[in-house]
Amino acid sequence: MAKSDSFELDCPCCGATLKISPALKAVLSCKEKPKPKTIGDIQEGLSLVKEAEKKREEAFQKSFEQMKSSKDVLSAKFDELLKKAKEEDPTKPPPKPLGLE
Repeated sequence: MAKSDSFELDCPCCGATLKISPALKAVLSCKEKPKPKTIGDIQEGLSLVKEAEKKREEAFQKSFEQMKSSKDVLSAKFDELLKKAKEEDPTKPPPKPLGLE
């Protein structure tokens, strides 16, 4: 097989350069497209990291406060249901399924 039999092609999805052999009907090599830098300089990267850290801390504090108050919420629900259970007549039979009488 001669080297000229293969050809290069750019992938329309990811932009990678593929080297294809029609004789073998296979991809011989794949070279990924270089990714552009997402951060211009160190200061910009540092500010992004600090901002992400601040968001994580806020989310943690919000979750922590919810967990602290969940005990009070559950206690209030329990008290309400207990009061409702005491008001009902214990000798009354439960309702029949599907409203059949």
